[in-house]
Amino acid sequence: MRSLLNVTLTVGLLLAAARTEAQTASAVIDPAWLRADAASKTAEFKLVGGLTELNGGMNFNGFSRGALVVTIPQGWTVVLHFKNHDPNLPHSVEIIPDGDAVPSGPVPPAFEHAATGRLEQGFSAGQGADLRFVAGKAGAFLIFCAVSGHGAAGMWIRLTVSATAAKPALATAPER
Repeated sequence: MRSLLNVTLTVGLLLAAARTEAQTASAVIDPAWLRADAASKTAEFKLVGGLTELNGGMNFNGFSRGALVVTIPQGWTVVLHFKNHDPNLPHSVEIIPDGDAVPSGPVPPAFEHAATGRLEQGFSAGQGADLRFVAGKAGAFLIFCAVSGHGAAGMWIRLTVSATAAKPALATAPER
């Protein structure tokens, strides 16, 4: 009986680990998400809330907890085309400074105009908004869902504004 319980427990743990690994591994960067115009110094990023079931739908473009990094050269204009794909939950977007703790709701944005409207109530499936702001200061920021509890639950990705980058880029990073 004890060995059957050990086998069942071991198999259950392996399946849970495999499911978690598969969810993480299934998040793949689509280069079409990011377009750059060097002449106008404008980066356009297609941002999709709840693209996959990862993290209960609380993800951007299938990534959560900072596993996707968007790098933008300092001084460039950023246009985020946000659309909520999640059929179950509303989502919103704001750019906030990176810090030790992720807030549970809206905070002042890091850049002027770096937030959708309806931060607390969010947008339903199929709805969204465009954000347009200048990445005027270098540093680490979060692209964050400000609907109560969503950001704290991991619905955020990283935005790096770089004083040295020549062009925008997308990369993966370990979850935090």
